[in-house]
Amino acid sequence: MLEELEIRDLGPIRSAVLTPAAGMTAITGETGAGKSMLLNAIRLISGDTADVGRVSAGADAAWAQGVFAVGSMDQAAVIAAEAGAEPEDGELFLSRSVPVSGRSRATLNGRSVPRSVLGRIAEELVTIHGQADQLRIASGTRQREFLDAVAGDQAELDAYHGAWEALMAMDERLERLTSQQASMRQQADYLRESIERIDRVDPHPGEDEELKARRSRIENAAEIAQGVGGALAALDASAVGEPDAPGAVELVTRAAQHLRSIRVDGPFADLADRLESIGTDLSDVVFGLSRQIDMDEGVDDLDAINGRIHELDELTRRWGPTLADVIAWRDKAVLDVEDLDASPEKVAELEDERRRLFESALQAADRLSEVRRRAASELSARVGEELSSLAMAGAGLEIRVTPRDLDRNRGGTWPLDANGRDDIAFLFTPFPGSPQLPMGKSASGGELSRLMLALELVAAERRMEYGPDSPAMTFIFDEVDAGVGGKSAVELGRRLARLARGAQVIVVTHLAQVASWADAQFVVSKGERSSDDGVATTVHEVRGADREREIARMLSGSESETSLDHARELLAESRLD
Repeated sequence: MLEELEIRDLGPIRSAVLTPAAGMTAITGETGAGKSMLLNAIRLISGDTADVGRVSAGADAAWAQGVFAVGSMDQAAVIAAEAGAEPEDGELFLSRSVPVSGRSRATLNGRSVPRSVLGRIAEELVTIHGQADQLRIASGTRQREFLDAVAGDQAELDAYHGAWEALMAMDERLERLTSQQASMRQQADYLRESIERIDRVDPHPGEDEELKARRSRIENAAEIAQGVGGALAALDASAVGEPDAPGAVELVTRAAQHLRSIRVDGPFADLADRLESIGTDLSDVVFGLSRQIDMDEGVDDLDAINGRIHELDELTRRWGPTLADVIAWRDKAVLDVEDLDASPEKVAELEDERRRLFESALQAADRLSEVRRRAASELSARVGEELSSLAMAGAGLEIRVTPRDLDRNRGGTWPLDANGRDDIAFLFTPFPGSPQLPMGKSASGGELSRLMLALELVAAERRMEYGPDSPAMTFIFDEVDAGVGGKSAVELGRRLARLARGAQVIVVTHLAQVASWADAQFVVSKGERSSDDGVATTVHEVRGADREREIARMLSGSESETSLDHARELLAESRLD
């Protein structure tokens, strides 16, 4: 809800503060006084394109600010928070400055933001119905959104959107799988060839290290034989064919025996034990060295060993770094080939699932269509009733919901799209005998404004039915009273007041029969003082006797006792039951 609109140096308005009522506010004044500047200010803070031609003569910049009351869970508050400007005490400050030279600046709660952010927030808070603003409802998207809002079909919409998103995800998966089939076949061929090559070599973990150790022994056989022989001769000469020469094992054994022969107390027994242990270890070493002497490492094996090592190195270079890694890669590749070879079956399985998801989305779309058709019929009838009371007898609105026919030959997602399967059209008949024409192409500005009033009135009543706690929208009507007078003007005012029961309504009007229904009335008037900068326009609220005089002026152009009495009578009668 708009709590305050402040303007500086915009057109003829040097400075003005407008504090509209929570219900209905009327903006009145003589033709040419500058009432349109108030609408321009609201469009400006709503993110519209800036026009430096509207900066007041002699001023450096025009500036406008709107203060809106919002709830913490309102979508406008969510958008503001995303832009880094949380509401302050439940209020949002939307400001815009337009300098004579340079770029305009948009601010939200004092924080500079792109003007598109103001536009997104204002779209949640304000709806302007003026001649220049009506064309928005002419788009099929806007009409569908309006109908869905009136239909209260959020549950059906959510169900359909879920089904549609699942269908789209499946289509994306299928497309990816299909496009990859050629590369998958190439990958499968590569894996099969690689598996065959690894199996042909048949490696074993650690085999390459064992072979390299054997090769090293063969290449260094003489050195090994000399070193082992010398070590054995020193430890046990009998192992190398010299039984008479004592070795270290025999000498240690003798030493232990000598210590055992001592019969005197002392550490001799312990020392003998240690020598016997050393002798046992030396015997083990001798046994190990003897086995090395017995190993037959023929030079003839060297070529075979080198050939095997080369094969294994080729495997580790491609799929290593170790033979264990090669074997693990081979085992995984076997599983991957099975998956790749099964891709045609997988595609068929997914296509079956896709058909099921399509049927599910189609059923959800049908349920949504049924809710829309019922709402369209009711909305058309109720709008027709309202138009009859707004000096548009015989006018009518048909909201046509046409589900697209199912044609499986067209394939793809036909007849579905992201919003269902319906083509929605608002067709307006402005007078009896007139052909039905799309909205925005079939009515004058005043007729279209009254049509939008009827639509908004019915929509507001439906919103109250669905939930009285929904965020209050601010509706601004301009030219809604064009071509209206007498009793029809009274009915127009009555309906604006009815709309104001569930929303904030600001109407720019020249009819006293409309203004009299307002909860607050502001008069835009030209000042008397002239200067080089032109005539300044003032905006002030009228109450009590001042309001009676303004209503009298609107009725007859004068403030005679007769017109004043008529004004008082009109104000007294302009009350909803």
